[in-house]
Amino acid sequence: MIIAFANQKGGVGKTTSAINVAASLGLFGKKVLLCDLDPQSNATSGVGINKRNVPLSIYDVIIGRCTAKEAILKTQYENLWILPSNINLAGAEIEFVEDNASERFFRFKNTISIAEEEYDYIIIDCPPSLGILTVNALCGSDYVVVPMQCEYFAVEGLAQLTNTLKQVRRLYNPKIDIAGILITMYDGRLNLSIQILDELKKILPDKILKTLVPRTVRLAEAQSHRMPIYYFDKPSKANDCYIELAKEIDKVCIKL
Repeated sequence: MIIAFANQKGGVGKTTSAINVAASLGLFGKKVLLCDLDPQSNATSGVGINKRNVPLSIYDVIIGRCTAKEAILKTQYENLWILPSNINLAGAEIEFVEDNASERFFRFKNTISIAEEEYDYIIIDCPPSLGILTVNALCGSDYVVVPMQCEYFAVEGLAQLTNTLKQVRRLYNPKIDIAGILITMYDGRLNLSIQILDELKKILPDKILKTLVPRTVRLAEAQSHRMPIYYFDKPSKANDCYIELAKEIDKVCIKL
């Protein structure tokens, strides 16, 4: 099962959610590969890997310098592996210039297929854009989870992403579906948050995940320690949310 966490808007908790859902699935006994497809490499750092010292990265895999199996690293966390990223990935689009469409948008899928059978879940952290790396992730995924905040600009961005997803489904990957819209940094005390959540439920009534991730400093602190929240603060509300979210995503993907 391959799930992309995608949103062209930055700062919505996309990487945090990819890391913590991957780690939580690992706690359930699932074998999980976290793919860092973002040149910022925050998912790599977020599981305790020094992005400056990785011997091989996802960039090396995409350009054919090595296989995915050669670049994958085992993290210190239960049942969790990482296909790391580094700043070299920022130049990946240059490598695609001479490709035709069938090659350009399937580089990631073609390179990850060799490892797909070894994992129960492959979780992809996409860059905050709708560029070629994100499209590569969508072309190679079974499902997409869209993390977003309850803000009006986020709702506008959701429309752009769903349009891109329709294009990808029509042209390149007819099987991809939205596993769910994930509400992050939610504050139920704010009328705006409540109003936008109600609006989203009207727009996509069957796609809003029930688990709401709260706004909490503990997640930021876990990031600074390069740890998933379960391993940083197991009793926290944020950890409870991501455990429940991983269960929900697991059930949703099995049903779809």
